[in-house]
Amino acid sequence: MTHRHVVVGVDGSLIAVRALDQAAQEAVRRAAGLHILYAVSDRDASGPVLASAAARVRGRHPELPVTTSAVESTAVESLVHESEEAALTVVGTRGLAGVTGLLVGAVGPRLAARARGPLMVVRHDLPRDRGTSAGERPVLLVLQGDGDTDVAAYAFEEAERRGVTLRVVHATTHLHLTPRIPSPLPATSPGRRRQVREDPAEEAVPRLGVVRPREQHPQVCVDARTGRLSPAHALLEAMREASVVVIATHRHAGPLGRHLGPVARTLLHHSHCPVVLVPTPVG
Repeated sequence: MTHRHVVVGVDGSLIAVRALDQAAQEAVRRAAGLHILYAVSDRDASGPVLASAAARVRGRHPELPVTTSAVESTAVESLVHESEEAALTVVGTRGLAGVTGLLVGAVGPRLAARARGPLMVVRHDLPRDRGTSAGERPVLLVLQGDGDTDVAAYAFEEAERRGVTLRVVHATTHLHLTPRIPSPLPATSPGRRRQVREDPAEEAVPRLGVVRPREQHPQVCVDARTGRLSPAHALLEAMREASVVVIATHRHAGPLGRHLGPVARTLLHHSHCPVVLVPTPVG
């Protein structure tokens, strides 16, 4: 048993129940405890929700250590604080509609922009059984550049915990929706010359980005490839058979505060599986 724990935000909604179930599974995988958090305006109103959540987890995982707490704060502020010491923080989302219930105001993206540790966002509307055993579906690592070393290390650990293949996809910076039309004069047009120059470098990113963690986790089978479609197509298609997708936040500071990069935002809103966002320094 480790001293670290998994934190999950609940509010009594069906979305929170899905996040709770996923968080319990993640705690079991990590041999960690589970902490159930309810952010409310009045702590006296939190008892039934926390008791029900704890009973659900203990009924399914009787040996899993479970603790609960209610805090008089906002969901974002309380979960940001808890994420600093947690092995993983888990929240639920409704996908395109944003996050609801306790998580009103798109807490998922706002929390991802500020979380101090790995954050898992779970869609409530995904079917539990998608045709392939969850124990067989790969972990999908989305690399956005050769500097994504922390997220690569996390993804290798995740694949090792699950005992599955790690699939690596590079989200290129000049993705396009339709295939290029072959030039009748290969490598003579500006577009073809650029493609000839950049393709080898792009194709090397998935391989180079995993060199060090691959040495540290030699038992993990790796499938590396480069996406040749837009993130909304290539990445979402790759997620259809993934158990979880792992991506760096690549947060940016703006006039309205910190915000996520476009690829992370796309995955949060449209994912076919849980998304784990690994924090990076704010740009």
